[in-house]
Amino acid sequence: MNKADSERLESAMNQLGLHKVDQENEADVIVLNSCVVRQSAEDRVVGNLTRLAPLKTLKPDLVFALMGCMVGPKTEELESTFPYVDVFMRPQEFDPLIDLLCDRLKVDKEGCIGVLEAKPSVSTYVPIIHGCDKFCTFCIIPYRRGREKSRFIPELVKEAEMLVQRGVKEVTLLGQNVDSYGHDLEGDIDLGHLLEKIDAVDGLHRVRFLTSHPNDMSEHIIDSIDNLDKVCEHINLPVQAGSDSVLYNMRRGYTRDQYLRKIDQIRTKISSVSLSTDVIVGFCGESDKEFNETLDIIKEVRFDKVHAAVYSDRPGTIATRKFDNDVPDDVKKERLTALENLQKKISTEINSGYLNTIQEVLVEEVNDNRARGRSRNDKLVHFNGSSELVGDMVKVKIDKTGAWSVQGSVISKPELATFAKR
Repeated sequence: MNKADSERLESAMNQLGLHKVDQENEADVIVLNSCVVRQSAEDRVVGNLTRLAPLKTLKPDLVFALMGCMVGPKTEELESTFPYVDVFMRPQEFDPLIDLLCDRLKVDKEGCIGVLEAKPSVSTYVPIIHGCDKFCTFCIIPYRRGREKSRFIPELVKEAEMLVQRGVKEVTLLGQNVDSYGHDLEGDIDLGHLLEKIDAVDGLHRVRFLTSHPNDMSEHIIDSIDNLDKVCEHINLPVQAGSDSVLYNMRRGYTRDQYLRKIDQIRTKISSVSLSTDVIVGFCGESDKEFNETLDIIKEVRFDKVHAAVYSDRPGTIATRKFDNDVPDDVKKERLTALENLQKKISTEINSGYLNTIQEVLVEEVNDNRARGRSRNDKLVHFNGSSELVGDMVKVKIDKTGAWSVQGSVISKPELATFAKR
């Protein structure tokens, strides 16, 4: 979500005549987009704010902005701590900076309206729902990004059409809980309905979405993934833990068995699906037995990819108020290493099954005649290719596999329209 926000703001500033510079001391505008999902992330933001302060003294006209989740509903404390910051913007609250820049550049405010589009590229992000209503005990997001608010389908279709006109071939629909899309809108609307409309956009070739919640992954959404040609067969479904007691303390709203039944439902309907998940290691009170239950669920499901992180206290969350962060740091690190080693073995075995197969790859970038792109199942594919391939869909025969990516060679560059879902 932060990357999507940054891309939109960069695009807006480009359209106002500003361009990116490589060195901070060359900049007329500096924007820090803050992530606070973990305390260490917020600490890095504070460190950067402090480090960059002298630039404001050297260049009084420098515009310094802080945006993102660190900026809450009340900014008095931030304004007091960082008086040299000109603008504080909550997530998706771009107007304060745009207004200031329009004033500095002597641009009519009306000319600035509508510039907040996604940055053009082969593949880009489209936020479809902001905020979250889940209030998991470990998470600060609902307090910083607010409650769930869905964007309207016609607005999103129009944005997708605009992106196609600017060369975009693939969009990833984003939400803190993307499967909750539409629940706050009038009528019987869910993510499946939006997928149907985006799938119908002429010139768009792939659709992805992030991140799902097991409780909101409905049968209609699963059917839509299976039936719609452009929707890729990859789902990120965070489990967070494999122990019922830990899941309860996390306030996730499902049991281990319910999660596994959801996985079975997905795989029964979408036989070619690839699955990734998120896991928190060392949550408050997690015992060795409970951690081993997490390892067991990873062994049972055999995810294609696992995003794992150790738990850390996050001031303002329910967990910090209610539980003790009592798992020692060295134990957390040991558990994280054990999980990562297990998943590396599983990912290596899964990816080895792609050897000698032919994959449809959207070429996203080429550096030094080495191309990179992703398959429909979100496998990172490397192969030799020229810069002219960027934006094309190519067929790649896989001749080498590893835990995190596969390699191959282009065997053909067919017309995009010839690709079927399977």
